[in-house]
Amino acid sequence: MTSAEPVYEEKVSSARTEALFLALTSLFLLLLTWKLRVGNGGFLTIVFLCLASLFLFHSLNYRTLVIRLSSEWLALKFGIFTWNIELQNIEACRLDNVSLWRIGGAGIHFTFIRRRYRAFLNFLEHPRVVVTLKQKKGPVREIAFSTRNPEEIMGLIRSR
Repeated sequence: MTSAEPVYEEKVSSARTEALFLALTSLFLLLLTWKLRVGNGGFLTIVFLCLASLFLFHSLNYRTLVIRLSSEWLALKFGIFTWNIELQNIEACRLDNVSLWRIGGAGIHFTFIRRRYRAFLNFLEHPRVVVTLKQKKGPVREIAFSTRNPEEIMGLIRSR
């Protein structure tokens, strides 16, 4: 991203999403502890360890989505993952109405929506804005992200 100053910056988090990931981490740690105490190692022990590790990573990584909009870029940073979009590559933006059941919940997800490959960076309880790219970024044609201020972000993107 260039050194252009942000005209908009937002940090989005979700207590609900964090609680879900921590609950799942705890559940699989309890199951892992139980399995180790029973003395049966094996396949389930590895599965519980992997799932506990996965949800712990989600708990730490998906705490905050940082949205920065400058005169040239839209930058989305979700933990260790960053997605930079040149504003000149944005064809359109709108509110996203795809169900969370369709995309699998919070975090980062990829799926086809109306024959377009879409990346989602989202939480459970916030609305999402979807931007359509003029030129694909890899296989991705649309990017949807959670925000508390969808109308403001869409207005700023459209004005540029």
